[in-house]
Amino acid sequence: MSPFILLALVTFWVLLSVKVLNEYERGVVFRLGKVLPEPKGPGLVIVAWPIDRMVRISLRTIVLDVPPQDVITRDNVTVKVNAVVYFRVVDPLKAVVQVENYLYATSQEAQTTLRSILGGAHLDELLSERDRLAAILQEVIDLHTDPWGVKVSQVAVKAVDLPPEMVRAMAKQAESEREKRAKVIHASGELDASKQLTEAAAALAAQPMALHLRYLQTLTEIAAEKNSTIIFPLPIDWMKALLDRDK
Repeated sequence: MSPFILLALVTFWVLLSVKVLNEYERGVVFRLGKVLPEPKGPGLVIVAWPIDRMVRISLRTIVLDVPPQDVITRDNVTVKVNAVVYFRVVDPLKAVVQVENYLYATSQEAQTTLRSILGGAHLDELLSERDRLAAILQEVIDLHTDPWGVKVSQVAVKAVDLPPEMVRAMAKQAESEREKRAKVIHASGELDASKQLTEAAAALAAQPMALHLRYLQTLTEIAAEKNSTIIFPLPIDWMKALLDRDK
């Protein structure tokens, strides 16, 4: 074999065997069908073609948007719930060997767990306790994906879509609650006002001259608003004094 042909074969083999892995990538190498114990990378790696085959695995966090799921809550209300799952591969060997497609498997696991966990909660819990339910979802999904070398770091419930009739019923309930609070506040104000009026009446009854002064003050306020003639009786004490003087 001529040196030129040999050089060409070596160059061709090097081009097929030399791989470059980024910092966030690892390469799982199969040699004659058997997986090597340690993944390769990052950087420049040699994959002996054709006896070696390499599968690239990214270690970056993956954001999975779970499509809306029909969930029947514990109190028999049908809602649509969608969520977001944040996960990443922590063991490249398991992610390749233990499951055929870890992305698809994690997505299906997230959907089934979402329907299962949220289906055991009441509607009020689903609307007001999203953080607690999301923490339960994260724990359960992470438990099931751990054999695949996948770590679920966070689950967030994005939206809960209620049926139109339930939205109207909740709006009526909220309006009734506001009216109830308004009536209670109004009744409490009336009660406080009646107590203060009772105390004021008792104070004026104890001091007759205070009642006359208050009467005159009220007349002054009325006269200041409009020019008018006001006829009012004199106090009985003044009338008695005048009659006694004429005698």
